[in-house]
Amino acid sequence: MGKYRLLALDLDGTLLNDHSEISETNLTWVRRAVEAGVTVIASTGRGFPSALPIVEQLGLESPMITVNGGEIWTKPHSLHQRTLLDSNQVMKLHALAEKHDVWFWGYTTEDIYNKEKWVGDTLERKWLKFGYYTEDLPVLNEILQEIGEWEGLELSNSSPFNIEINALGVSKASALMEVCRMLGYEMSEVVAVGDSLNDIAAIRASGLGVAMGNAQEEVKLAANIVTGSNQEHGVAQVIQNYVLRT
Repeated sequence: MGKYRLLALDLDGTLLNDHSEISETNLTWVRRAVEAGVTVIASTGRGFPSALPIVEQLGLESPMITVNGGEIWTKPHSLHQRTLLDSNQVMKLHALAEKHDVWFWGYTTEDIYNKEKWVGDTLERKWLKFGYYTEDLPVLNEILQEIGEWEGLELSNSSPFNIEINALGVSKASALMEVCRMLGYEMSEVVAVGDSLNDIAAIRASGLGVAMGNAQEEVKLAANIVTGSNQEHGVAQVIQNYVLRT
């Protein structure tokens, strides 16, 4: 095995193509990496329930990072660490979404709620993440500017048209560091691959930070290398050219 022992893969826009599928090429090369002794993990903004089928398709029993690092799993169904978003903050974030009349969603430890299905007992829920979506960029920027002045929030995105909010200090990078501590790896032995702002911290903190060809420009600037797009099996290219190259 080469110098990289852990491969952390974002899912949407990275491992998955535009139809939210794993290409046969990506699937083949992920399995080859695992067979070679590389620890491959999902590192995603998705919640555990929607990330799990992808992990199962890959046949992984390795750690998982979900909701941008809000949850860390030692393996599927085995929770290691969870960091909650303050319920009072969620009430304020929800009020701001209503004010601007934009699509929004929130992850709790039990379910996902959104503009079409919200909950009255916000304070009683255990929240992990909140998000906004709108293609009206001036409105999105206005929301970003306002919540950027609030304390206790970690802001990122998983597309140019959304904002994702976790508790301050929660990121894929901090979660990766904890996974490395659990496994006895160094961050220099990690390859992190992603396409959006929620991947930047992990890309910067890893031994090899990789931006997808379809990544946001800021992500490409933060990365050591840029691979092919999610439509071009960019993950497979990383495994071939860097992870399994000795």
